[in-house]
Amino acid sequence: MGTDQGKRRRIRTGRRMLSLLTAGLLSLGAGVGFLTAASPATADPVDQCTATTGAVVAVDFGPFGGGVVRGCDTTPTTGYELLHEGGFTTHGTVHDGDGFICRIGNGAFNSGTQYPTPDKEACVLTPPATAYWSYWIASPGQKNWTYSPLGAMSRTPKPGDVDAWVFGGTDIGGTTGKPAFTPDDVRAGGGSPSPDPSDPTGPPTVPPGSVDTAATTRWLTGQLTDGERVVDEGSTTPNHVLTTEIVYALAAADRKSAAARKAADFLATPAQTDAYAYPAGKDGIPDAGAAARLALVALATGKDPRAFGGHDLLGDLVTYVCPRDTGDGETVEGCLTKGDFRTTGQADAQAMAVIALLNGGVTPPAHAVSRLTGLQCEDGGFTGILIRAGEWCDSDASSTGLITLALKRAGGHEEAVGRARAYLKKSQLADGSWPSASYMTTGAPGSTGWAAQALRALGDAGHADAGVSWLSRQQLPQGGFGFEAGESDPRVYATTPVAVAGAKSDLVALTTKRTDPPTTPPITPPAGAGPDLKKGTAYLTDTEHLIRGRYYENAPASGFADYGLTIDGAFALAATGHDNATLRNIVDFLDKGGKDGTGRGIHDWTKIGTEYAGGGFIGKTALLAEVVGRDPRDFGGKDLIGALAGTVCPEKSATPRPCAAKGNYRYATSVFSQSLGVMAQLRAGETAAAKEPVAYLKSLQEPSGAWPSLIGEPSGTEVDSTAMAAMALDLLPDAESQAAVDKALVWLAGQQLPDGGFPGASGNSVNSAALAVQGLSLDAPRYGEGIADALAFLASQQNADGGFNVGKGGQPGSDVRASAQAVGGATGISFGTLARSLDGTTPQPVPSASPGPSGPPSPPVIVTPGEDTGGTGGTGGGAGGGLASTGTGAGLLAAAAAALVAGGWAVTRAARRRREAGGTA
Repeated sequence: MGTDQGKRRRIRTGRRMLSLLTAGLLSLGAGVGFLTAASPATADPVDQCTATTGAVVAVDFGPFGGGVVRGCDTTPTTGYELLHEGGFTTHGTVHDGDGFICRIGNGAFNSGTQYPTPDKEACVLTPPATAYWSYWIASPGQKNWTYSPLGAMSRTPKPGDVDAWVFGGTDIGGTTGKPAFTPDDVRAGGGSPSPDPSDPTGPPTVPPGSVDTAATTRWLTGQLTDGERVVDEGSTTPNHVLTTEIVYALAAADRKSAAARKAADFLATPAQTDAYAYPAGKDGIPDAGAAARLALVALATGKDPRAFGGHDLLGDLVTYVCPRDTGDGETVEGCLTKGDFRTTGQADAQAMAVIALLNGGVTPPAHAVSRLTGLQCEDGGFTGILIRAGEWCDSDASSTGLITLALKRAGGHEEAVGRARAYLKKSQLADGSWPSASYMTTGAPGSTGWAAQALRALGDAGHADAGVSWLSRQQLPQGGFGFEAGESDPRVYATTPVAVAGAKSDLVALTTKRTDPPTTPPITPPAGAGPDLKKGTAYLTDTEHLIRGRYYENAPASGFADYGLTIDGAFALAATGHDNATLRNIVDFLDKGGKDGTGRGIHDWTKIGTEYAGGGFIGKTALLAEVVGRDPRDFGGKDLIGALAGTVCPEKSATPRPCAAKGNYRYATSVFSQSLGVMAQLRAGETAAAKEPVAYLKSLQEPSGAWPSLIGEPSGTEVDSTAMAAMALDLLPDAESQAAVDKALVWLAGQQLPDGGFPGASGNSVNSAALAVQGLSLDAPRYGEGIADALAFLASQQNADGGFNVGKGGQPGSDVRASAQAVGGATGISFGTLARSLDGTTPQPVPSASPGPSGPPSPPVIVTPGEDTGGTGGTGGGAGGGLASTGTGAGLLAAAAAALVAGGWAVTRAARRRREAGGTA
């Protein structure tokens, strides 16, 4: 996101004005025109930068009709500062911030106009490889340019260094696109960041606009007699309906709620199941509504609905579906219309039965699902009564919310769901609530709870949040809710749908069968076998690098967090299992809507819901959710899997961006990005939806077995992308996919260098070696020797602080992006199978925004004020791929391809593409 130069916080406190280099055109070297300096007295003249003092930077405006402009900084701390202190202004991208330099200007050329101009490049996403500012460096005495392995914010110029920025394109290795002038042509012949302010006292336990789910849970639990059942006042008979409702609410707040399980155990005793669901006798026709409710209880608490209370609830539901319509004089016991679950009588029971069957892995009869569409009224809402076609139909929000959830879960009824969605949005009252009946003008908590559940599931988080915000103001002191606004007595039946909505869940989500992700014990290679992963984990979790749940590519004081790098760090922690508490904090920050100091959250990075939504970014985020057992269909309030499917290109676009071909994810311009999307879809069970993306990924494999870095642009084959594609295709069991993986591994093994490393965009790269370990570990018995050598190489690049260098022979010093990939990659666990349970961890508060300027609190927006911190956040260019021009590390990028499909600025084209993709896994 480009920041106005006047507002840009400088990395180093200003001690002089920007140097404006004025001119004389000199014919140097290859006939390139240089504008040299006549700068203000307060600035550093170019001749003050010598072979032993300061550094010089040159920017070639030739493609825009200008010459080469030079600048000097006698005390540069970064290449980025050198550029700005040398008199240049820059503009970043909306997606990547100032770190990815998209435009450059200087007062010596065309009044300081920044190029390329907005009509040529929007600077929203990373520019294409054929038209971007690339970053080149030369050490004292060096005669040739080197494509910088780090971005400008990550590189520390040494006395006598020369930097150059040229616009155009280059390949991943930096062998093309070099400056037309030489380093000799360019040569002339701090304060520390503020420390992180102490955290505020902390937000209230319940963010403004949120339901106090803890209070609701306490009140509902208190309604259970002996902690296991609801008993109506003046009665000793259990109220089974309300008991099931409480189970749903408690499970929504905590999937492992002991209170929910105790109530479920009570309902699962044969005597209670028979009394509630089988009133006609054990072998009689069951009450379908009761059977559906009990099946949902089973699914919400980890029980088996096919063996609940001595009954196969799902089997009985399917068995007793009405086979035909019943006319005058004809009766089928418990039936009205074909598709009814016998004895239901109400729309909610029909919908619950459909949800129970689908979530229990049983396909309901098609006419039982389509029966729900027959309950839709002309206004798009649904009635709560099982009516025949043509009968009087009166919509209500509760029935509409529940039936919409059922039809969305069933799929194939998009028109009906779309009409229901429009009805719910139109019928929402100005205060955010929904009425209990169409003719009412005041809101009802229960109706609002159901409507908010449905709209959140459909992706309308704003409408859902407005409803929850209204609910937060209706919560009674006891913790429960009344039937209507203003009532003083809490009611279970009104409170339970509110509890589910307040937990930002819904009946389908909380009863979707889940198994805790398989997890492995913390991995620590034998001494001498590889890097020290405990030390590596400590480096990644050090508060100098991980700041309030996120990482920064550079300059934390800017407040612009690198979400791709943040996910990379989370993957690394998930792989080792050495600090699950910190992993939980990162995931909660992303999932609960946390924002950085600029007000950006994870979905400002994925661009979900906008024309710039990137399949690689969304896929990477969904993959993180899957790794830690979160629901990728409701992560950060978004359905990432649905959104990812929506980015699959139906055909090639006029230019390679956004769609290089059918099956390419939109704006997935690297194999790394495409692979992330494929893994996310396959892990979500969306094999059919991933068919075309998989086919496209396979089509990119070259005869050698390798994959190129970029999509839609020429690029060579590389280790990072090949390893990533192999991990994606290894999730498919078919012979063709496995053959492609085998071929890829043979190629990977052949790229290993004598010292055990692997080549990448940054040379002998840590990122590439780590990704190669993950790839070769897909067939560890065959490639064990090469894996051991690669681990030894990684160990050789680990520093005393636990972090890792970007690569061998480059600028020494630990880099966060390289460290994230090295730590995770050294475990050998594929991103396709990585899983880590967060059981036993405790969520930490996520700071939230203040209430709105007036009136009741606005819907919650989680934000962290103040990002002035002394942390460096990461120096390297990285994995995800960024161009050197991005100002971030290029080499790392390439390597980071693996590391960051989301984030880094690397010098390499491939790296940069990976970055667009979303980063290293």
